[in-house]
Amino acid sequence: MPNVEHVTIIGSGPAGHTAALYTSRANLKPVMFEGFSAGGIPGGQLLTTTEVENYPGFPEGIQGPALMEAFRKQSVRFETRIFTEDVVRVDLSRHPFTVASAERELTTRSLILATGAAAKRLQLPSEPKLWNKGISACAVCDGALPIFRNKPLVVVGGGDSAAEESTFLTKFASKVYLVHRRGELRASKIMQERVLKHPKIEVIWNTVVADVLGDEAVSGVRLKEVTTGRERTVACGGLFYAIGFTPNTDLVAGQLELDRDGYIVTAPGSTRTSVPGVFACGDVQDKKYRQAVTAAGSGCMAAIDCERWLAAAAA
Repeated sequence: MPNVEHVTIIGSGPAGHTAALYTSRANLKPVMFEGFSAGGIPGGQLLTTTEVENYPGFPEGIQGPALMEAFRKQSVRFETRIFTEDVVRVDLSRHPFTVASAERELTTRSLILATGAAAKRLQLPSEPKLWNKGISACAVCDGALPIFRNKPLVVVGGGDSAAEESTFLTKFASKVYLVHRRGELRASKIMQERVLKHPKIEVIWNTVVADVLGDEAVSGVRLKEVTTGRERTVACGGLFYAIGFTPNTDLVAGQLELDRDGYIVTAPGSTRTSVPGVFACGDVQDKKYRQAVTAAGSGCMAAIDCERWLAAAAA
């Protein structure tokens, strides 16, 4: 079939570039839409991250943008064709599939979705200035960094993620404040017990964060009681959001099976989606681990699943 791509990848984080590397080396000549502005900047969340200390192979750590530049260079080295464009339409109703940006439209035998997920933010007045200067949406990723060690830290949220992140941060913080807008946690009972019994964690109930304080780095938060409107300031060295993520699945809503939170559903132990020939990897289908290294691993899985599916379809 002329002018039909073997594989098209949407997304350019660790998952997308790993999928590109493996499909390129399998001689599938992948096309990647790395994005432009939709769902965040090309390269994913690592491009808005400073020090990355938990990606294997970098004993001294590496800056997030430098890591993603290396990913991209490797994809280009193996001749992945990369378009810095947002995909605006995907048609999975017929095969080959159609993928369109504002600049071009192509058809493809297979599709790998690596569009990621965006951390929900509080939209605080000082948030843009201090993001990644003491504000983080991933305690597991950033909590061990030197800027957070032996300082009081604040976590916002009330579910399992907030409870897990608060507990994790006690390994490094002098104290952890868990700020929740309600009078009880939504976390599972076992997670609640761990939080409420931990000597380093103090829960601040019925309270929201009104703003984050600091010039070059976070120095405190301004809290506001929901019931009284009374405000106070708490000194801290970091603010962690644990209020959820939004998967970037608008393109395929109504075409692929999604779970109740909007993540793409994949078959257990694989990256296969509800439509044969469509595969999903990285944070767009993983709401449990959400790490660069697990995203890269699932990108490898998607490439191998895709290669085998194409081989079987051609047989």
